[in-house]
Amino acid sequence: MTVGWFAGLVHPDSKQLTEALRAAVRDGSLAAGSRVPSTRSLAQELGIARGTVTRAYDQLVAEGFLVARQGAPTVVAELLATPAQPDAPEPAQPGVARWDFRSGRPDLSSFPRRDWLAASRRALRDVPTDDLDYGDPQGHPRLRVALAGYLARERAVATTPGNIIVCNGYTQALSLLSNALADQGESSVDFEDPSAPHLWDIPAGFGMSVHGIPVDGEGIDVSQLRSRAVVVTPAHQFPLGVSMSSARRAELARRAKDEDLLVIDDDYDGEFRFDRQPMGSLQGMGPDNVVYAGTASKTLAPALRLAWLALPSRLVGPVRELKRNSGLHAPLFEQLAMAELILSGAYDQHVRRSRATYRQRREHLGEALRGMRAKHRPHPAGISAGLHVTLQLDPEGPTELEVLDRARRRSVELQVLGPHWLSPGSHPPGVIVGYAAPSDHAFRPALQALVSVLER
Repeated sequence: MTVGWFAGLVHPDSKQLTEALRAAVRDGSLAAGSRVPSTRSLAQELGIARGTVTRAYDQLVAEGFLVARQGAPTVVAELLATPAQPDAPEPAQPGVARWDFRSGRPDLSSFPRRDWLAASRRALRDVPTDDLDYGDPQGHPRLRVALAGYLARERAVATTPGNIIVCNGYTQALSLLSNALADQGESSVDFEDPSAPHLWDIPAGFGMSVHGIPVDGEGIDVSQLRSRAVVVTPAHQFPLGVSMSSARRAELARRAKDEDLLVIDDDYDGEFRFDRQPMGSLQGMGPDNVVYAGTASKTLAPALRLAWLALPSRLVGPVRELKRNSGLHAPLFEQLAMAELILSGAYDQHVRRSRATYRQRREHLGEALRGMRAKHRPHPAGISAGLHVTLQLDPEGPTELEVLDRARRRSVELQVLGPHWLSPGSHPPGVIVGYAAPSDHAFRPALQALVSVLER
């Protein structure tokens, strides 16, 4: 009579029989302490050579699934006989919207695959054997040299390769800085209000208080700073989209020098200015008191996990040591490919192409908004720059939650201003539209879907 746990096996080989027996032990078909058939009887039952069964039993005895004793039958091991538990249910995943206008995302379909592949090949071909070791936690020297030249040329950053630290994304960069500040006794950090809420938790995780400093049409109100460290987005404030005025930039640089403040210049999309040449970084006005933070997430792709800090000399040692201890370093070949992309000029070309594309998208969005028939038409805020625009909602029109509900029903992914405010109370309503996120072929239908949400 065929035993249930090998029903369906037809002349199995030793490997197939081993797998069937192992599965029977795991799922409890073979109970703990139960005897398995003798090698002779099982071979007869399956119509196979006795040696095939012997090899399967020997393998499972060696693995601990079976126990064999001299002069006693082979039995199922006690410790491995508990039936396997069913897989834990996967956490519920939110539905994937058809039209994605989330901020902070470039057009991933425009990633320069051919250029990246060529750069990767050159990097792999030329990398010295010794570079395949654990490497410098500060980042590969070749990438730091390439970044120093690029940042000086395109973002007016005053730095050297020795002052640059390559990070595993901007969140790690801010984590390292927060850790260093906490180690130096700093108890709080200022953020622009509004700003990106997921970043507030990083310094808070090191025991630091987070204060919101109001933003107006000239950027952060420097006169209201409360801490000895502040995170700013001067080129294109997130999410309101204003640019810090020259007077505010000069005032912040002066205060940083006179009061020994640390300013973190989060230049997340500074390359993308459409109405004029991109403004230089704030760091260039005060390299001894301003940290420059840049990333490839907005120009290339977030998946690369490449960001960089240009640090004042006094912070290089502490941040480098924290980076070493973190163990989370940017992958070597991505660093080398990025260096090749910059040094070959392909990165600059890609940024220029992307700038032209995003400029055109913003213009199309503006035209669509002006053509809306809605009574309470939203109005774009901020300068012509970046990967997103914030639309100011008419207080007498639909609320942020109503817009979100409409968007979800139309399978449009949006963000609203509400969660980005640090200070409690009433704030102007708005919708954040990441017009860079849709792929190029999907942008026009996505824009139509967005307008239908805002127009109803």
